Amino acid sequence: MSTAAARKGLLLKADPIAATFRDEVKRSLEECSRRPKLVGILATTSAPSKNYAEFTRKQCEELGVEYVLKLIGAAASPELDEGEGVEEAIIEANEDESIHGIMVYFPIFGVQQDQYLQQVVSPLKDVEGLHFKFHYNLYHNIRFIEPKSLLASTNTPPAPTVTETEEPPAGTAKSIIPCTPLAIVKCLEFTGVYNRILPYGDRAYGKTITVINRSEVVGRPLAALLANDGARVISVDIDSIQEYTKRPRIAANPSSESTSAQRYHPRHIVHPSNLTLQEALAISDVVISAVPSPNYKVNTEWLKDGCICVNVAADKNFEKDVRDKASIYIPAVGKVTVFMLIRNLLRLQQYQQL
Repeated sequence: MSTAAARKGLLLKADPIAATFRDEVKRSLEECSRRPKLVGILATTSAPSKNYAEFTRKQCEELGVEYVLKLIGAAASPELDEGEGVEEAIIEANEDESIHGIMVYFPIFGVQQDQYLQQVVSPLKDVEGLHFKFHYNLYHNIRFIEPKSLLASTNTPPAPTVTETEEPPAGTAKSIIPCTPLAIVKCLEFTGVYNRILPYGDRAYGKTITVINRSEVVGRPLAALLANDGARVISVDIDSIQEYTKRPRIAANPSSESTSAQRYHPRHIVHPSNLTLQEALAISDVVISAVPSPNYKVNTEWLKDGCICVNVAADKNFEKDVRDKASIYIPAVGKVTVFMLIRNLLRLQQYQQL
């Protein structure tokens, strides 16, 4: 007597998700009076950086975006050092009015010096959303901005966004969001994690999401994005576990008046968590891992049945049997990330016109 084979979860590659944005980007480009120009700055011999630059070039050419790759330092000549001349190249691109967006291929020197270089890129041309003004907006849940405010040396920051519509108020535009965290959110929207019946800004309400990695490039901004959209986020890093949520902690004897007056904070709050990784995974509807190590693997046995798993790292962070537990497994998000880059480029072009 034969037994039915266990049914595995869906392997969802990035292609169908990216395809939904391909059409959107093409329509936006057709409406542009001037073709947007993106400059990539490659200053190292890093193979992943060279591959990403080539992938970006191909996508831009296919869509009709002007892309210029500037090779400097060791990328231009073996006689030059890694990163040599990169700051000067950024400043030159900042001052070139024909350029709408700048893409610097990191890492170059290391975390601290690279973070400095990210601030050298003009916020009006920062397609990656790595400038501190965009990070401030993200962490404070400021979704719409007046583009001219990006150039002010000092300014009164706007209040967190409280609106039930995605349409920016007159004279404003959406703030730039880092490409990879935004791509992950779009993958979760595609899979139905976000509930579009709920109000804008709270569509991930009711979901528990574990994010493994708390880097400033992916993990931390992603946790903040998801929490500001209503999710309970468990942020796991090498030395601590934290919880991100905009829901206020309920008092032991809450009055109906106090709870109804403040259903959620304007932006996420971070608390230390007593959960272990195993306990966090057991209650998580979504698990996202971005650990840059081929040796790190999420234990499949710890996953909640029917969860959604998203691998963001270049190395596979999930075990081969992940689909025995996961209902959907997304093995990579890079193809979606490139479209977020081009969407950001179009938004920067819009900034320069407002």
